[in-house]
Amino acid sequence: MWCDTMRILALLLGVKAACILLVSSLSGTGAVNNSGRWWGIVNVASSANLLTNSKNVQLVLDPSLALLSRRQRRLIRQNPGILHAIAAGLHTAIQECKWQFRNRRWDCPTTHSPAIFGKIVNRGCRETAFVFAITSAGVTHAVARSCSEGAIESCTCDYRRRGPGGPDWHWGGCSDNVDFGRMFSREFVDSSERGRDLRYLNNLHNNEAGRMTVSSEMRQECKCHGMSGSCVVRTCWMRLPSFRTVGDFLKDRFDGASRVVYANKGSNRASHRADPRHLEPENPAHKPPSSRDLVYFEKSPNFCSYNGKTGTHGTSGRNCNSSSPALDGCELLCCGRGFKTQTEKVTERCHCTFHWCCHVSCLNCTSTQTLHQCL
Repeated sequence: MWCDTMRILALLLGVKAACILLVSSLSGTGAVNNSGRWWGIVNVASSANLLTNSKNVQLVLDPSLALLSRRQRRLIRQNPGILHAIAAGLHTAIQECKWQFRNRRWDCPTTHSPAIFGKIVNRGCRETAFVFAITSAGVTHAVARSCSEGAIESCTCDYRRRGPGGPDWHWGGCSDNVDFGRMFSREFVDSSERGRDLRYLNNLHNNEAGRMTVSSEMRQECKCHGMSGSCVVRTCWMRLPSFRTVGDFLKDRFDGASRVVYANKGSNRASHRADPRHLEPENPAHKPPSSRDLVYFEKSPNFCSYNGKTGTHGTSGRNCNSSSPALDGCELLCCGRGFKTQTEKVTERCHCTFHWCCHVSCLNCTSTQTLHQCL
């Protein structure tokens, strides 16, 4: 009886997974060549679903995991505990994207469908570049941190740095395993890319730029040892940067992104094929992009008004700053359409006092706020 119930449950989950994939393909919002389809796993509802990678339960039975390729599911099976890190890293990346672009016309909108970022991933603009870079960085960051926390069975802290590091300090402690994070992110994230065209090369480059940013921003932390708190000897290790630091760096790279074209270095005489891995600036006067630069190949769409074809939502209804001349100002954010002003009363807890022991009492304070919204 129990076995029959499990078979029925497995069948129902399989049908649900097939429906999700069918809707994604018919809706026109799925990414070209499955790029970024794995982002859909962020909608996995509970941590229990994230850990169903034993031999008794097939990962493909979870509808969200059906969005993964066979290679990606194999990587998850080979690294028990890593799926939770991937989903957490992706969630962090989405929140960081929204924070970095909260005052821009494109504010990193997301959906609850398998196509998390919508149709922007089908393009090759600056915003597309940032999405690929920040999500790749999110996986790298989360996996590296989970290794040092012991949450993934196949990796640990990075213990390669050992012994004296300077005259008054030595390596020790638990360094975040950023090398494992980069390696896994490269295998997992890049495996969703197919083809040899300009879009393929852009996505791979931006994925790597996100990983390189996490790795290059690693910082050294130390702890002092000595009598009475003196710092006679220090033990040091390498720590990941905060993800806000990663987001700030990638946002700067977004503003200075390089527009590139596909170019061949020349043919390979042995195989009679052109070298596919080559991007060069559209403007020959510009220097080639570095491994940490973001690249794009087409102009961004107009984010001012709604356009179902490009997937842009427009800025109507967005809050703006009437006194700011910057991008968050009403003049620029509203695209010259004007804005409306309204006031509302907001009640918040204030003047809180702690009473021993053990409760906190607060007063309710009411204030009037003025809001400006784009027309």
